[in-house]
Amino acid sequence: MTSNNKFLSLLIPVISVILGLIAGAIIMLFSGYNPIDGYLALWRGAFGDAFTIGETIRRITPLILTGLAVAFAFRTGLFNIGAEGQVIVGWLAAVWVGLAVDAPMIIHLPLAVLAGGIAGGIWGFVPGLLKAKIGVHEVIVTIMMNYIALFITNEIIRSVLTDHATKTDRIPETASLSSEWLQTLTFYSRLHYGILIALFAAAVMWFLIQRTTIGYELKAVGFNQHASKYAGMNVSKNIILSMVIAGGFAGLAGAMEGLGTYGNISVMSGFTNLGFDGIAVALLGANNAFGVVLAAILFGVLKEGAGEMPTGAGVPTELVDIIIALIIFFVASSYIIRWVILRFKKEGK
Repeated sequence: MTSNNKFLSLLIPVISVILGLIAGAIIMLFSGYNPIDGYLALWRGAFGDAFTIGETIRRITPLILTGLAVAFAFRTGLFNIGAEGQVIVGWLAAVWVGLAVDAPMIIHLPLAVLAGGIAGGIWGFVPGLLKAKIGVHEVIVTIMMNYIALFITNEIIRSVLTDHATKTDRIPETASLSSEWLQTLTFYSRLHYGILIALFAAAVMWFLIQRTTIGYELKAVGFNQHASKYAGMNVSKNIILSMVIAGGFAGLAGAMEGLGTYGNISVMSGFTNLGFDGIAVALLGANNAFGVVLAAILFGVLKEGAGEMPTGAGVPTELVDIIIALIIFFVASSYIIRWVILRFKKEGK
């Protein structure tokens, strides 16, 4: 029975993606567009040449990390809506250290990356503490802290990191994840070494959840806090720890943007949406580290490839957002897919 459940858990996201793509094709057809041309254009936009492949990998990198941030909290029974704010403060901290510290790369780059992760962890600590000590729901606190992160960051950029400018100076090479070799290889895309950090973070999450005592306790608290407390586990400590680690993953996503993709930080008129996309990535990835990586790849391909659809097939880019929404809808309706699969199995017998 357990193997059947695992098989269904793997099969449902795959079916959801297929159904989402089919539904998107139907919408294109009824809107007067050729779905084959639309999807071919999307493919070219994501994998058409070395440049687009580099940009696709670059887009996947922060999605892996924000997906991990949401998935890790989910695994411990918490809903981390605050990944967006954690991304922003991680971005700010990484660039700040990148600009303020003068050191060789072997010290400067790890320090800047670490600063991003720590800043995100601190931003996750606050809702974790409020949840653990006085029972304030983490969804409310994390949503509000997204706005606090956005506005505080903008003010620091204007008043501290610059003289009332809207963009900081570029970080020095000693703090950069970019590489001349990678850029030359991909015709000067914004690909950087952050993808290695993201994949390493996914491995860390898997090991922590599946192979450590801490991970066992975190999962136990997520399943049943009362039983965990009765078994002698420190529920409050585990709630706080979960949010700190989740925030750390999201903070690293911000560091990847600041130290890799852009090399600076600008005043933001709105959210980056990386944190909110992370919710969808975690949901599609079934809150599993390996699943999150696969889901981030899919989302990165869809979002990067969408840019080619208007010019390549005349299809508006908004259609990709509709396809993503449909995929998430089918994932959320997984109990229907599960019922249909089990029904067919029974009829087959």
